[in-house]
Amino acid sequence: MKKGFHQGLSTTRTIMLSFLLAILVGSLLLVLPVSSSDGQPVPYIDALFTATTAICVTGLVTVPTFSTWSFFGQAVILVLMQIGGLGVITVLSALLIGLHRRIGIGDRMLIQDSFNLNTLSGIVKFTRKVLLGTLVVEGTGALLYMTVWIPDHGVRGIWISVFNAVSSFCNAGMDILSEDSLCAYVTNPVINLVTCALIILGGIGYIVWWDVVRVVKAGRRFGAHVFRSLTLHSKIALSVTGLLIFTGTVSFLLLEYHNPLTLQPLSLPDKIMAAFFQSVTTRTAGFATIPQQDLTNASAFVSLLLMFIGGSPVGTAGGVKTVTVAVLLVSAFAAVRSQSDGAFFHRTIPKHAVSKAVAVVCMAFIIMFTSTLLLSVCTDADALDIVYEAVSAAATVGLTRNLTPSLNIWGKLIIIVTMYLGRVGPLSLVIAFHTKKQKTSIIKNPTEEVSVG
Repeated sequence: MKKGFHQGLSTTRTIMLSFLLAILVGSLLLVLPVSSSDGQPVPYIDALFTATTAICVTGLVTVPTFSTWSFFGQAVILVLMQIGGLGVITVLSALLIGLHRRIGIGDRMLIQDSFNLNTLSGIVKFTRKVLLGTLVVEGTGALLYMTVWIPDHGVRGIWISVFNAVSSFCNAGMDILSEDSLCAYVTNPVINLVTCALIILGGIGYIVWWDVVRVVKAGRRFGAHVFRSLTLHSKIALSVTGLLIFTGTVSFLLLEYHNPLTLQPLSLPDKIMAAFFQSVTTRTAGFATIPQQDLTNASAFVSLLLMFIGGSPVGTAGGVKTVTVAVLLVSAFAAVRSQSDGAFFHRTIPKHAVSKAVAVVCMAFIIMFTSTLLLSVCTDADALDIVYEAVSAAATVGLTRNLTPSLNIWGKLIIIVTMYLGRVGPLSLVIAFHTKKQKTSIIKNPTEEVSVG
């Protein structure tokens, strides 16, 4: 059997090492004098931090992206974000496809696991569709951005638009406008709606894209007929995404309505738009139109919940994922009702899916808790700010309550590791559970009841 470009390594290790290698290469490029705006090498810890946040599509930065990096440095960051959003394995596969190289069975298995798919069937075609779909969506977003940023910034507006389109779609949250993210455009409908659309399309997952396309091509019209014909995965991803965005918008609108530092100065339509943007961006995007440090404590806790959940599987978003949370909640409610299996849309949730969901949530919680504890040792910042930073890094969100720029070297290293584990940890754990079936032993340990709850 042909081993492919992973040379006999397990798929889990290959994926983890590919991200690590991309981070190291990116950091070496960013530490070059040509990458900085003033021609002086940026401290390596900041170059490493920037490369990690770009590859892990997080968006936390220790130095301002717009003023620290030259055009070359920003171009490196853009490439890293694109690689991180699509996945290193996907990019390598695209190169092989572009060179008309044969994709062996080993490489197909690697692509399958990098996307966490359940079948090898049509894997190369799926990769091509992902690349084409990404190009179309990002290109459309960039063109729409240009209607605002070319008048505002001249020719440089083209580069700003392309950078922001890639960053938005990949849920990276990095921009080259200012230190205040998109706060200057809190009332601009084009910037708000285009950014939200790119974030949602990137975070909803490629499986949902092509499932909707399949149903529409089959002759169904948009609406209830399309939804009923979708797979269970797509139904869960779309319904939970819609529910989270709606409840998040309403929550932020109510909790921040009278806050003079956030929504109070805005008109009612702008309040709704800003609340909607905050609800969308906390789902792992990292852009901000209102300062996160000015949010009320209640809004900050809502943001933490949304960041923890994140987007949907097989997309560019982070977090534990919408489908994961839905599976856990349905299973929990089934247990409360003394039912053996959970069901969603009249379909039973498989036991192995519940086990994976538990594993992912537990792993994510361990990463976030450990990061919070270590950051608490390294900094005397407010506890809520520390938790916000740790959850944002582990869920690859990129929102901060202004703590990131003030981190010392130990704090930076903690966040670097947290972002990396947040990007590959839960995913790798799922793959480890999924790739190989354990041999069934005829000898089993005796069963004994335990008290739970």
